Amino acid sequence: MTASDWKVVPQNHLIPPYSLFSRPLERSQVDDRQYSVIRLENGLTAMLVHDPCTENAAASLNVGIGHLSDPDDMPGLAHFCEHLLFMGTKQFPKENEYSEYLSKNNGGSNAYTSSSNTNYHFRVSPSTLPGALERFSGFFHSPLFAPSCTARELNAVDSEHKKNHQADPWRIFQLNKTLSKAGHPWSKFGTGNRATLTAAGREAKAKGKLSANTLVNGSEAVKSDSISKEPSPRSSRTPSPTPSGSSANSESDADGGSIGRETRRRLIEWWSKEYCASRMELCVIGREPLEELAAMVSKLFSPIPNRGQGPSPIIDDHPFGPNETGTLVSVQTIMSFHAVEISFPLAWQPPLWKYKPGNFLSHFLGHEGHGSLFAYLKGKGWITSLTAATQALGRGFAMFKTTMYLTKNGFDNYRSVVLATFKYLNLLQTSEFPHWFQSEIATLAKTQFQFAEKRSAEGYAVSIAERMSWPVPTEKLLSAPALISEWEGDEGERQVREALGNLRVDSGRVVLMAKKEEHERIFGGEKAWQSEKWYGTGYTVERWDDQFLNEARGPNDIPDLRLPGRNEFIPTNLDVEKRDVPEPQHRPHLIRQSEISKVWYKKDDQFWLPRAAVIIDIRSPVANDKPRATVLTKLCVDLVNDSLAEYTYDAELAGLGYHVTSQSLGMTISLKGYNDKLPELAKYVVRALKNLVPTQDRLNVMKEKLKREWDNFSMNQSYQLSDYYGRYMLAHHTWTIEELLEELPGVQLEEVTAHIRHVLSKLNIQMLVLGNMYRDQAIALSECVEDILDSSPLAEEQVPSDRALILPDGSNYTWIAPVPNSNEANSALTYYVHLGQLNDPRQRVVGALLAKIMSEPAFNILRTKEQLGYIVSCSRWTLLGDSQFGIRIVVQSERGTGYLEERVEAFLDTMDTRLEEMENQEFGDFKKGMQRRWREPAKNLGEEASTYWRHIDSGFLDFLRRFENADLIEKVEKHEVVALFRERVHPKSPKRAKLSVHMQSQKPRPPRISAKAVEAFEALIREADIPADLATTKGEFDQASPVVADFMKHWNDVLTEDVVSADVARDLLGRLPALMEKYPVRNENVYTGSADVTHIEDIGAFKATLDVSPPPRPLVDWSDLPNAKL
Repeated sequence: MTASDWKVVPQNHLIPPYSLFSRPLERSQVDDRQYSVIRLENGLTAMLVHDPCTENAAASLNVGIGHLSDPDDMPGLAHFCEHLLFMGTKQFPKENEYSEYLSKNNGGSNAYTSSSNTNYHFRVSPSTLPGALERFSGFFHSPLFAPSCTARELNAVDSEHKKNHQADPWRIFQLNKTLSKAGHPWSKFGTGNRATLTAAGREAKAKGKLSANTLVNGSEAVKSDSISKEPSPRSSRTPSPTPSGSSANSESDADGGSIGRETRRRLIEWWSKEYCASRMELCVIGREPLEELAAMVSKLFSPIPNRGQGPSPIIDDHPFGPNETGTLVSVQTIMSFHAVEISFPLAWQPPLWKYKPGNFLSHFLGHEGHGSLFAYLKGKGWITSLTAATQALGRGFAMFKTTMYLTKNGFDNYRSVVLATFKYLNLLQTSEFPHWFQSEIATLAKTQFQFAEKRSAEGYAVSIAERMSWPVPTEKLLSAPALISEWEGDEGERQVREALGNLRVDSGRVVLMAKKEEHERIFGGEKAWQSEKWYGTGYTVERWDDQFLNEARGPNDIPDLRLPGRNEFIPTNLDVEKRDVPEPQHRPHLIRQSEISKVWYKKDDQFWLPRAAVIIDIRSPVANDKPRATVLTKLCVDLVNDSLAEYTYDAELAGLGYHVTSQSLGMTISLKGYNDKLPELAKYVVRALKNLVPTQDRLNVMKEKLKREWDNFSMNQSYQLSDYYGRYMLAHHTWTIEELLEELPGVQLEEVTAHIRHVLSKLNIQMLVLGNMYRDQAIALSECVEDILDSSPLAEEQVPSDRALILPDGSNYTWIAPVPNSNEANSALTYYVHLGQLNDPRQRVVGALLAKIMSEPAFNILRTKEQLGYIVSCSRWTLLGDSQFGIRIVVQSERGTGYLEERVEAFLDTMDTRLEEMENQEFGDFKKGMQRRWREPAKNLGEEASTYWRHIDSGFLDFLRRFENADLIEKVEKHEVVALFRERVHPKSPKRAKLSVHMQSQKPRPPRISAKAVEAFEALIREADIPADLATTKGEFDQASPVVADFMKHWNDVLTEDVVSADVARDLLGRLPALMEKYPVRNENVYTGSADVTHIEDIGAFKATLDVSPPPRPLVDWSDLPNAKL
């Protein structure tokens, strides 16, 4: 690439000049989008994508700075920046203006902070892209970092960290970072929490460098009001419309007091240095022509300052030093599982984009075919899964990781598992690599790239923006991350050999994961555990003994290990018969019906790719009629998948995937990928199901794996549990995890064999075939499936169907249960109100519109304003069977569930006024957004298959529902939405049907002092005429009811001898216990709202009182047979 490849586009009226890359981009042969790359004068580079058929417009801006650039004394600052950045801009000061605009225009947004980058992205209806970009761009040149939001976003970061505190992936990830060599930035705590973000401010205050109205800036103090370059003309913070007794609404509370203001000052100081335009890459996808997109981007993003910073920092030092390698780290887990992870230093892979040596190594070490490491260890009964992949840690350094989930026997033999891994690596190091190895890998990558399916616009924008900073030629920005070149000369193999040279026992680290008692069982006693700083994860580090090292360094002596052969599943026929069609068909057609099956089919008429999707649904009334039957069905499908792993792995590599799953009606076989060899794979899988002959050793492994999975279910996050129980209570004929666990231990081998024969002896099959397959092929495949299964048909009344339980009108139910994980600090509330039948078109459309309107205000009030917790959501909930629906609000929080339900009901009370006062234009915007969403075409074959299958699976066959919804919503008026809300949602409605599930944390909370006791203590301070800024003091606590220890420490620091005598201070603080007794903190788990709540004591008895939804019947007679009009 040379300077001549860029053409300068001069300024045009209000459009600043920019440079346009003049050469075409290398792209897929089926990609019909248009691309251009521009560079603004401030150094920002943008990829513009013109897609006239995109279902959504989207944008992603990637900033080449992440948490590795956090100041050492403020862990989490980059993450905090990501949070506070969204709180209003100079042009749009209202803090939720951006989210509100996106919500009513069928959009949404998100962001994430990684080690070396921070990514911000959104999606929106195509016609509203200009307004979305105008709001989005302001975050990067004129954010307010609203002072009034500081305390709340500190709490949001803190809540996010606490959400992850009991999650093993987060705990082990941070432990691996903490165990870096001294001083390496990879060891940083990237999430941060309230304590880490305010530590510098608290230290400054303790040293007397902060006062109520000043902040430190180096050695000098500056006025706090000078931090905002141009303050918002009005507060960006609108208080909660329904403040609770503990809400803090004053500006002084909201800015976090002097400590919060200092934190914000440090943030702005950091942002003003690091958020430089030359470190930003942008991708915008829209229906506008490229020239129009370029003009938009140049106008809106040119104001972002170039701060004179160099390229995004590259760290070429690896976090593994001599002390970190050759070690075994034993880690205590929260959930019950056994795993081992082996990590090695690896060169940063983007500069090696041409040959991708890390991918080559992953291909061999992660292979699951005959002769593979996986096949050997699985055959020993030691592992259940194996993955091998590169891990990009940060810009400049990477890791190669192999992770194996172990059986209990595998954990007991972990040394042998790890040794076998090194033996396979030694095999690789001493083997010759014929060029066809790389050629096959390159062919697979090229086929995948050339026939890639379209993704969502937002996801595609994120993936492009993330990789635009790769050191690749501009014309290869799209292709370089995906394609792999065949080896030319010695360079490709040299890169592989160099990477392999680091994959040795002396340069790697092994992490062994299990619960504490499991570690100590194989260790033979208590270990000398250490505790990781941020999550408290227990761990030990020890060096491998000489015997192990010598064995690991030795040559491969396991004869079962060998390199894979050629892949016979690589597709050879990639032809597609493309024909002109006036408009794609909107549904599949019934092309075959027998006593046992129905086959729905649609030939691809819009994607024109050599791909197909097949779903074979096997329904049996005995598959799940009892808890034991459900367990047996699950074990059968697990054994089938297990038996197929080695044979089908090559198929998966070649882009041909399958899975056999159990579900509430029986079993489902799903296949997707290149159609060339799909029918043969489908027949092979069906034969494996029919001819399953399980062995005792594999059954034992599957039982152990399933027990571990179900045991761990109770350790999920609180909101996942409340949602699960909410769904279970409203589902007919289903079993709890606890009921299934009771049955699992007693399952015998002969039962499994008998069960699969019983299920397959008499059944009903529903089948869907989509894509690049002909009608005759679909019929032939269905006939073959019937022949293989050789089953008898079920009578129509015997075919099982999913059905829901319906809450009666005027009901108000609550179920309360403890969170099983005693260390989980978060409680959760799932709050459901029933709206009606999905098969009633008007009720369905009005209800969907109501749920959409409520979604953003619920998040804005309950999460952003009231700071109840990190997890807050309001959405439509469809019950089992797809015939009944309602609105579900979920909140996960450290607050008690009684308090959460009160806040939800207070929010619902405000929605009445919001709906009543909503302007017609805003209501119309919501209608248009929903209408556009319903009329969106499927992006790819998988999405189309999912849409059709939902209607086949439910039995309603309402394939044109979304088009009918889009037509009907034009006729919906606001008074209908208000009426539905008042009748079915508002807490005071006599007809409302409501169920709330309270999962209550058992972890003791630190003692707190009530807001009333705080006020009484402050009254004593005023009476004693002590000079103290009480308003500022409130802002330094996370809630209006602060932790007693924090409150005492604060006032001990304030009531020093230069302010008041020691006796007076002692007397004032001594009165605090009496005030706390007089004004106790309420028990927030107790609901103090409506008195007509019915508490559920016995779930089974409760379910028995509910009506069951009617069995499904087709809503449309399509009359496709005898001759479907295709």
